[in-house]
Amino acid sequence: MARSLSEDLRARVIAAVDGGLSRRAAAARFGVAAASVVRWVREWREAGVARAKRQGGDQRSHRIEAYRDIILAAIENQVDMTLAELTELLRQKAAILSTSPVIISGIR
Repeated sequence: MARSLSEDLRARVIAAVDGGLSRRAAAARFGVAAASVVRWVREWREAGVARAKRQGGDQRSHRIEAYRDIILAAIENQVDMTLAELTELLRQKAAILSTSPVIISGIR
C-alpha cells in the first residue's frame, strides 16, 4: 500500500487553492492527482482536517462483533453447531454473513 503524502504538502496545496489557484492547477504545480486535491480541499472545508486518514487494518470484524454475544450463547447451548447452522441463526437475526471460517475466526 502506498504511503500517505505529507501533511506539509497537503497544507501547501490547500493554501494554494484557498489563495485562488484552481484545484487542477494546484495538482499540476505540486505534482499530485487532481482527485486528491479535490478530496483534501473538501475535507479541509467541511471538517477542518488536512491529515491523512488511517490506512489498512481491519475493515470487517465490526460486522460480526455486533453479534458476538448471540454467537457465543448459541455455541454454548449447542457445542457441535455447524457453521451453516450458525449462519442460519444469524440470518434470522437479520445478519448477512458468509459461511467462510475466516470471518468468524477472531471469536473465542
